[in-house]
Amino acid sequence: MTQPPSQQPPQGGFGAPQEPPPGSPQPPQGPPQTPPPAQPGYGYPQAPGQPPGQAPGYGYPQQPAQQPGPYGQQQPGPYAQQPGPYGQQQPGPYGQQPGPYGQQQPGYGYPQQQYPGAPAPSGPGGGPSKRKPAIIIGAAAAALLVIGGGIFVATSGGDDDKKPVAKESGDAKPSGSPSVNEGNGNGDGDGREGDDDLNAGRKAGEAKVLWLQKNDIDLPRNGSDVYGPWVVGDTIVKGMYRSISGYSVADGKQKWTLKLPADLCAAPAQPAANGKIVIGVKNGTTDKANCADLQMIDLATGKTGWKKSIKKNGTWDFLSDISLAISGDTVTVGRTGNSNAYRVSDGKELFGKPSGICQPFAFAGGAKLIAASSCRTDDVDNPQHQIQQLDPNTGKAMWTYRPKRGWEIDKVYSVSPLVISLKKDKEWSVLALKENGAFRTGITSDKGDKFAPDCGSAFAIFGKSLDGCTGVAADANTFYMATAPDSSGSARTNKVVAFDLNTGKSKWKAAAPAERTVKPLRMEGGNVLLYVETAYEKGGGIATLAPTGGTPRMLLQHPASTSMIERDFYNMKVLYAGGRSFIASGRVSARNDKEELETKTMMAFGN
Repeated sequence: MTQPPSQQPPQGGFGAPQEPPPGSPQPPQGPPQTPPPAQPGYGYPQAPGQPPGQAPGYGYPQQPAQQPGPYGQQQPGPYAQQPGPYGQQQPGPYGQQPGPYGQQQPGYGYPQQQYPGAPAPSGPGGGPSKRKPAIIIGAAAAALLVIGGGIFVATSGGDDDKKPVAKESGDAKPSGSPSVNEGNGNGDGDGREGDDDLNAGRKAGEAKVLWLQKNDIDLPRNGSDVYGPWVVGDTIVKGMYRSISGYSVADGKQKWTLKLPADLCAAPAQPAANGKIVIGVKNGTTDKANCADLQMIDLATGKTGWKKSIKKNGTWDFLSDISLAISGDTVTVGRTGNSNAYRVSDGKELFGKPSGICQPFAFAGGAKLIAASSCRTDDVDNPQHQIQQLDPNTGKAMWTYRPKRGWEIDKVYSVSPLVISLKKDKEWSVLALKENGAFRTGITSDKGDKFAPDCGSAFAIFGKSLDGCTGVAADANTFYMATAPDSSGSARTNKVVAFDLNTGKSKWKAAAPAERTVKPLRMEGGNVLLYVETAYEKGGGIATLAPTGGTPRMLLQHPASTSMIERDFYNMKVLYAGGRSFIASGRVSARNDKEELETKTMMAFGN
């Protein structure tokens, strides 16, 4: 299968926000503002071929006023005026610049001027300014590849010519299986014998291969995305096509499997703390079926709970693609122009579509419930987005922050602290917000640094989740992001850059091990947990990096003898739990049925 080209954000032409000089006057503060009244005609259908977050998919008219730059005002409670991080403009060579940070919008508060050095977008084809460091820009959406200035949509191609017979929903019961195909290292390009012992070549200090699985599901012609994996106690769970299964973390043997009546079409990045999850299942097996049914599952046992169809909010509520997120005992259902929330434990609807011109289209879960909304505007090419923290029980907004017109909320890299990614055409920007939703800082990179967070399958065009990215991590005061590899071939390497969340500037850079690349996964015991990728005759592994930087410390070194198998996983997903590491394919596809059943799907390492 031909893999899509790698996604590299183009180099930027922005400057960096600076702290205003001491004593700089602050702009006057205006009274709290209320949003403009709702207008008729909400909920325009999404334009074909437009990914979520782009204007044609939302198209809600609003006042025409606009100012350049993505970082607008924060509105506590939920609509009021942001204090504004920037002071009065000072005399200097730059003058007032149209930039992405901190400008108030007319009609929402008093405008404020920027001080020298505030970022300004470059003109068409322009590179970074020689007078200012570059802010990270690029195409942040996973399905958009920026190639030579053009945007190309990556699709899987082909048609589903296999039509397995659907089972009734009443058949969705877990069934035990005595074993799972553990695999033997056999596969195209891995250079190993079919009866090989995967641990035969293991060297001192290297982890053991605990088990290896190969695909045992007859998939449609285009293959299938993999949902998960999730680790709950001694069980690791993943879903694909029309089933979801749990396996022993120790030996990979199947503990339970749940057959679904139709395609698995959505799942949250993380389950609830008690191991319960709510997945999306299509409401039929034809091409006209929507991702409209929800099923609660206990991942520890495979037992099903409540099942219901998503409440449709009017004629223009399209359920062809949804995204799910869980925070506490609440699961949210986001899609273009509409949203719902249900209680994970019993399926009770907690809240639905809010009133007003701004409607959530996606959510990020975990410690907080974060909603990204699109607001109705009078110009589909100049959208207005906003981000909010919601009470997961009522849906009430605890605060609201609006970036500048034209900038769209793309991803949430961290919910606590809150770090978000925004995009505007081919530009990309990252900002941090305070606990009360006020602007904290914009992340600025050194000239020449390129970044490539991994936010899921390149085949996902609609229904993208807001969270679940790797290659990024954050603690209370620092944001960590891996650079893109700086060379090709066996000698390629990269580094982790730590950004101060109070200034936006880089604090330090830590190089990956020689001729290796690393990817932050999350925080672990105050350190950054990293996946160290494979290299020529070198296995991957799990390492930690201290919050002060330095050299990564290896926790689990995967054996070099299985490095070719490890790197063979397509769109790789990596988990580390209980001292074990798990590698899983993010998508399973093959040229024919024989290769499909030889495709490796999951691998585990441990001591």
